[in-house]
Amino acid sequence: MVTLLSPRGRQGDRGAGTPWEDALGEVQLAPPPHLPATLGYDAVGVPARHGVRLLSRLPGNGCVFADSDWWWWLVPSGSDADLRWPLPACYAPGGFVPDRRPRLMRRPGGTSPYTPPIPLYLMVCQLTGTAPAWTVPGVGSRL
Repeated sequence: MVTLLSPRGRQGDRGAGTPWEDALGEVQLAPPPHLPATLGYDAVGVPARHGVRLLSRLPGNGCVFADSDWWWWLVPSGSDADLRWPLPACYAPGGFVPDRRPRLMRRPGGTSPYTPPIPLYLMVCQLTGTAPAWTVPGVGSRL
């Protein structure tokens, strides 16, 4: 999968990142303390020009972070399993994103920090004009 994030995953693990990655560094998004992320969390980002549109159309938004270039939604860990998030979306395992000083700009009304990943995925696909695609484990039936 192509992402804007370096494969090193965590700030301080210096690898062969591009110059802008090394200059920016990484920061880990974190839900507010009163919203425990018991399933772990990852983040899905879209360019800022798409942020308001997604936010207004998604049911049950969780924590949303934003900076001048990207908007990020917290999703449960592993929400990329069997999914290919279409470009220009970016999947960030562990919530590690480029450090452009993202700020929490939306707190959920409920008790979960998560945005449901399937509606988010479908909206990103619609936004990018990409047909949703995921692999389905072998399912057999016996009659």
